[in-house]
Amino acid sequence: MEKIKEYLKNKTFLKYLLYTIYILITVGVLFSLMNHPAIRNFFSVIENKTFDVRQNLLVPYKKVNKDIVILSVDEESYEYLLGKYGEWPISRDIYADIITYLESHKPSVVAFDLMFVKSLKSSNNADNKLAKNIAKYDNVYTSINFDNQSFDLRKPVDLPDYLKAKVDNKSHIDFKNSSLNFSNCRAIISQIINTTPNIGHINLVRGEDGIARDLPPFVVYKGDFYPHLAMKVAMKYLEQKEGLKQSDFVIDKDGNMLVGGRVLPFNGFGSVIMNWYGPSGINQNSSTFEYIPMWKVEKTMYEGKNLIPAGYFKDKIIYIGTSATSLFDLKSVPTDRIFPGVEIHTTFVNNILDNNFIKRVTPITDILLSLLLSVFVGLIVIRSESTVISSLVAILTAIIYSIAATIVMYFFNLWVGIVLQIVSIILVFIACYLAKYIVKSRDLEYTYALATTDGLTELYNHRYFQEQMIQNIETSKRYNKHFSLIMIDIDFFKKFNDTYGHQSGDAVLRQVAQILKKNVRSSDIVCRYGGEEMSIILTNTDSEAAVTTAQKICNAVSEKPLKLVNGKDVNVTISLGVSTYPQNGETPQDMIKFADDCLYKAKEHGRNQVGNLAKD
Repeated sequence: MEKIKEYLKNKTFLKYLLYTIYILITVGVLFSLMNHPAIRNFFSVIENKTFDVRQNLLVPYKKVNKDIVILSVDEESYEYLLGKYGEWPISRDIYADIITYLESHKPSVVAFDLMFVKSLKSSNNADNKLAKNIAKYDNVYTSINFDNQSFDLRKPVDLPDYLKAKVDNKSHIDFKNSSLNFSNCRAIISQIINTTPNIGHINLVRGEDGIARDLPPFVVYKGDFYPHLAMKVAMKYLEQKEGLKQSDFVIDKDGNMLVGGRVLPFNGFGSVIMNWYGPSGINQNSSTFEYIPMWKVEKTMYEGKNLIPAGYFKDKIIYIGTSATSLFDLKSVPTDRIFPGVEIHTTFVNNILDNNFIKRVTPITDILLSLLLSVFVGLIVIRSESTVISSLVAILTAIIYSIAATIVMYFFNLWVGIVLQIVSIILVFIACYLAKYIVKSRDLEYTYALATTDGLTELYNHRYFQEQMIQNIETSKRYNKHFSLIMIDIDFFKKFNDTYGHQSGDAVLRQVAQILKKNVRSSDIVCRYGGEEMSIILTNTDSEAAVTTAQKICNAVSEKPLKLVNGKDVNVTISLGVSTYPQNGETPQDMIKFADDCLYKAKEHGRNQVGNLAKD
């Protein structure tokens, strides 16, 4: 009973200690694995997919800025222009005329997501005309691109200082050693470069899955910063609408940069993560940016067609680009797999105007959230007696957390991780159930041991002895085998107790029990039959072998000095009786009676011996 009380007292503490160890091991293994590049990359790829899913779920609740319009060379426009002019690209004096036409509408900004590279020998005057018109208006912008092309193919050019940005980078982002540091430039015609500062890069950033989720506000070329075209366009618009005057850029220690009161939160790679407004506007069912086909402008401009109302582009940001599949300027983004590059840039502009960029929370935040969710689910699993309830709680926790992460993205523009947290929930759930199973198994084992073991001698008890006798008889009957029983009594034990006291008597019982266990096979069953009487069931053992074993035990006990509680050594002897199935009995009662008769015969003949009778 004392052992039972002690066990119950420590059971709860040990159980929770084991659960805690399992949870810590599970979480530790998870985060250790996260240090492996392949596993970290796998988590990153899956996490990016959850970002895409959330962005698509939130599309119905977002609206684009209606002041942004895309003048697009779509499939129809490409076919029309190619058919009319007989070549692609079309002559640049057409773009010069488009600038003149658009400026008549008094737009806010006109931006070309087209790169006018190399002079066309057949139309040098057209290049000059285009450059002159771009320089004529301070709200007309065009683009340039940076790369790492071999110097053998293309010599890097020197760009004017007025195209460079003054950036004070106080963050940990190392632009000059990142993927945004370029060694070469795909320069546009010098007539434009040398006449206007309204030129910005249009470099894109794609994830390892080929999807563009973020854009770099700056790239580095020859050690200098160059701003993105979309950022220049947005700043021009804010200058007209809000009087923005900004020439220098400061990226603070947290990676944030202010533009006209708007925050651009840089990620660790020098880009900003964009909020996406839906599938491309080239789809008529889309509610994103408005697309105006180029052919309508061309016909209105040259043929006097009334396809574009007067003043239609007033105060608007007009982005000119391509969306025709054959012109290969299509990308994949979170909300669409076929998305024109020009619309990626207008999305960037819209994000700046709406102060709507997504900020990725720090890895520490993700880890802390994982730990909190793990602890919560772990406690539920530990405390719940119902597997169904604890499973439902774990599932609901993962679902509710995912919904909450989506809501946080919508209202606070924060990208909180989902994959690591859900994986943590699953692993801790499994770990806790394994721990519960182990604890329960140990409880059952301990309970079974308490029910079948004698507390004093740690031998099997009388009830277990009776069960094993029945089982061994059934087994022996089935396989036609022998088994034997040894009954043992400590000689003069009552007198010993009276002389030395019950505590010494208990010590002797324990030591005799250990001698018995050491002198039989592991398959044999040693039991305390009652009082000072013990028994041994010898499996698959005939009468001759049983008597030999009994004699060995008898000698072992008589030869071994036993220590009393007062430290003195004494010697005791035992008397033994043997019976064998089926010769000496076919029931437990018959075998016990025969072994007892042999035991008493041994006592009658002076004790400290094995009694063996033939059955009458």
